[in-house]
Amino acid sequence: MKEIAKEVTLDQRVAAGRGEIGGRYLSDSEGFLSGLFLFPAVVYIVALVGIPFVLAIAFSVSDVSVGDSTLDFVGLRNFRVIIQTPQFQRALRNTFVFTLIAQAIVILLANILAVALSQDFRGKWLARTLIILPWATPISLGTIGWLWMLDSKFSPIDWILQAVGLLGPDTLLGPGRNLNWLGREDLAVASVILVHVWRILPLATVILMAGLTSIPQDLLDQAAVDGASFWRIHFQVAVPLVLPIMYIALLFGLIFTFGDMVVAFVLTRGGPIYYTQVLPLWAWFKGIDGGNLAEGAAIALFIFPVLLAVAILFLRSARRMEVT
Repeated sequence: MKEIAKEVTLDQRVAAGRGEIGGRYLSDSEGFLSGLFLFPAVVYIVALVGIPFVLAIAFSVSDVSVGDSTLDFVGLRNFRVIIQTPQFQRALRNTFVFTLIAQAIVILLANILAVALSQDFRGKWLARTLIILPWATPISLGTIGWLWMLDSKFSPIDWILQAVGLLGPDTLLGPGRNLNWLGREDLAVASVILVHVWRILPLATVILMAGLTSIPQDLLDQAAVDGASFWRIHFQVAVPLVLPIMYIALLFGLIFTFGDMVVAFVLTRGGPIYYTQVLPLWAWFKGIDGGNLAEGAAIALFIFPVLLAVAILFLRSARRMEVT
């Protein structure tokens, strides 16, 4: 009987121990803890992205406006209307042109700056600080600064051009004392692209610098010992190794530029006429400023499939390069 009682007591202890272990298992589970920690982020994304996105889809297939909030279904009528307007067509073209040209310049300059700032020289910390300042500055405040520098009367850029003899009577850039940067179509387009480059360049430079510093120094030293020149080392060794990281930098730049309305809004309000209009800004003018929420939502939805396709393409390409 004593042996049976001992066995029962032992079984109870084992069962109690199992219960205690089972109680600890939930808190020690990686799946449970990862879900618990990710839950606030999921709620944040659903609240700030998911719900507005669903509302935008509902608005785009209705006739909702500021004065009438009823969601009467109209199908694809809003899309057919906006596609036929010249303002939308120009905004769509400008969005692609601004984004592609700006990012091509950004990638080129970011490679140069990343290589230069990866070297050892006096004042490197100051140079890195100055490079990152445009990205640390709020884009609205930075664009207001550019608005002053591109002023039609008091532009310091025009003053410098006059001082070096490139602007004024009998000069290369014409007889006027000012170029009227934001009043001419070609110069206004160039100004918007310039500010986009100024804004995104620091981010791309920092990302590429991180990629360059991750390359093993032994690999670069071996290439130098084998007689490879600086350019050959950079283009045949460094660039292939940081190409996946370069893709990520380019992806961030494309997303930030394609979905940005602040630069065009602060600089030109989409003018002169609608020559610097972009999709996000035109969606704001139609939906918020004009009160036509349905057409504004339809214009904004054109941005989503483009960015989704670009993100998938770049991430798949970067993943493939990383694996190989």
